[in-house]
Amino acid sequence: MAENQQLAALVDACHWIGAKGWCPATGGNMSVRAGAGQCLVSESGKDKGALRERDFLPVDITTNRVLDPRTPSAETGLHTLIYRCLPAVGAILHTHSVNATVLSRVEPGASLLLSGYEMQKSLGGVASHLDQVTVPIFDNDQDIPALATRVAARHEIAPLRHGFLVRGHGLYCWGRDVLEARRHLEGLEFLFQCELQRRLLEAR
Repeated sequence: MAENQQLAALVDACHWIGAKGWCPATGGNMSVRAGAGQCLVSESGKDKGALRERDFLPVDITTNRVLDPRTPSAETGLHTLIYRCLPAVGAILHTHSVNATVLSRVEPGASLLLSGYEMQKSLGGVASHLDQVTVPIFDNDQDIPALATRVAARHEIAPLRHGFLVRGHGLYCWGRDVLEARRHLEGLEFLFQCELQRRLLEAR
């Protein structure tokens, strides 16, 4: 898709996410890669279910310089990091669903490991329910550059694939374009709900 089509698709995805309740109270942030080393990041403080194309601000991926007088999301540095680390990524969705937030807290390890679910095949490159899907979990931090440094260090050891969780915060996921990012988000949310229910049943 052309850049303007990708932005229109991202706005549509944001409205869908808002209707799902996955970004309450103006939470979350979204972006799409733009030409010439830039990305378009959602403006801070906006209801994601009501975003319009004009609510996305150009940001330089290399320098994090905002090319607009308005303020983008405070977590813009994580978006630009993902674009730098993964050149094939074309869109990023960051959501605050209940499932992602709770599961990131009840899982004590540094990763959430998923296996045995047919819906894993909604994720790019996953061919079987027998594959193991690893979703890294990072402790939350209000210092976004520090959090970005930890994410980058983890990527150097084990390359990021579909997304990661921030503990008690939410999910970052992405794709080659908006449609793939949206598919990954929906697939991961389904898997998170299944995993939470499985753990609840096993705890009884």
